[in-house]
Amino acid sequence: MFLAKPAYAAEEMGAPQILAGNDQWFISSDMVTMWAIILCLAVVCFIGTRQMRKHPKGLQNVLETIVELLHGIVVDIMGETRAKRYGPFLMTFFIMILCSNYIGLLPLSGMHIPGYIAPTANLSVTAGLAIIVIVGYFVIGFMDGRMAFIKHFFLTPMLPMNLLEMITRPLSLAIRLYGNIFGEEMIIGVLFGILPFFLPLPMYALSILFGAIQAYVFTLLACIYWEEASNREGH
Repeated sequence: MFLAKPAYAAEEMGAPQILAGNDQWFISSDMVTMWAIILCLAVVCFIGTRQMRKHPKGLQNVLETIVELLHGIVVDIMGETRAKRYGPFLMTFFIMILCSNYIGLLPLSGMHIPGYIAPTANLSVTAGLAIIVIVGYFVIGFMDGRMAFIKHFFLTPMLPMNLLEMITRPLSLAIRLYGNIFGEEMIIGVLFGILPFFLPLPMYALSILFGAIQAYVFTLLACIYWEEASNREGH
């Protein structure tokens, strides 16, 4: 932790680190880090669930506790039926964003090491996640809400406002997550430059809390939006 120095304190603050590519395609550090997170999560889940026990212990117990906590949050908003359908995706959202937020707090993160950087401190990454939420909103609306969703969203004088809302929602999701994580990285970088071993400690503690809060808020809003799309019958 004490060796961390976010890349966003460097001259290339906020710019993606391109590892390979050309005019048609490229691979950035953010992409590599996200692939690594996905691989690590897959390995952890595989190890924790390969020998399932009725009375869990060890890693299986940890994973089941996390799933139960997150599932309870989704159930409170969407209900049991929809939580079973969309809960796994939303829970994956939370865990992926949480891990991405915390990568920036690990030793040597962001010190120009290729493929080792906090993905959610890049607006392109958070915008991609926000677009997934909004696309899911329409997919779920057409699947679950059907004509009630179409009438509420399209066949109404409020259509211009609805369309504007579909622009502001992903913008707020993306910018909120990006701004908080990027800001934390930048502040820690400045404090690190002043007094590396002691001054950044309070900000590290706050970053641990804020990282979890931002992952929770993003997932909570996604859950609310999807519930809204799938439950137009009640509006």
